Amino acid sequence: MTASVLHAKGVSVRLGATLALSEVSFAPVPGWTAIVGPNGAGKSTLLRVLAGLQAPDAGTVSLNARALAEWPARARGTQIAWLAQQSEASGELTVREVVHLGRLPHLGLFTAPRLEDDAAVEQAMRETECAAWQERRLHELSGGERQRVLLARALAVTAPILLLDEPTTHLDPPHQVALVQLLQREAQRGRTVVSVLHDSSLALMADRLVVMDRGRIVAEGSRDEPALHSAFVEVFGGAIRIVRIGEHWITVPQLETI
Repeated sequence: MTASVLHAKGVSVRLGATLALSEVSFAPVPGWTAIVGPNGAGKSTLLRVLAGLQAPDAGTVSLNARALAEWPARARGTQIAWLAQQSEASGELTVREVVHLGRLPHLGLFTAPRLEDDAAVEQAMRETECAAWQERRLHELSGGERQRVLLARALAVTAPILLLDEPTTHLDPPHQVALVQLLQREAQRGRTVVSVLHDSSLALMADRLVVMDRGRIVAEGSRDEPALHSAFVEVFGGAIRIVRIGEHWITVPQLETI
């Protein structure tokens, strides 16, 4: 897969009286990057800016050296797939119909699906384990099942950049693990995957982490870097520790001794 280059430079965003982002520069690289930080750090706002859904008040965002705002919506949609924290889709659509919506940037509204579109939909449903109930309607699904369908819709775009805001919402532990494995596979295939995650231990499974606090990036680097771990702990006020279990890093609460 040919990598696309997404670059935010000096981006600031004000939401009402709140400065949600302050002079943030970030250029995700191929692989899986997790964005972490406390509530209100600006994580979701940064992801929306990268997706072209939130215009910055200052700074620039470019895709393949062209201003993101100058890209036609359909062309941008073939390059960047997006999963919102609170995604919406009609409850009357079947699972398969929802996943097929991911092919709209390639087809437009009136072009019949091609073999390659059906193949992309089939693969996305297999990857997210929702193919078995593809004829069910969204209103018949649990929250976790619905989330897997919306993730499949994003995967069906087959975009080189995948932006996911809290993709583990409603997922039980087995499907959280399955999601991590899926994102790792997508990264290995050459995609640029950027996800906002509140689960710190899941975030530490990513190739790289971006640590945010108060609208700024305070650290960025490999999941194994001690300096990044220190920043991670600091933005959460020392309430967590990062420890190694086998080949993996996890976070545990830092409880005071009584």
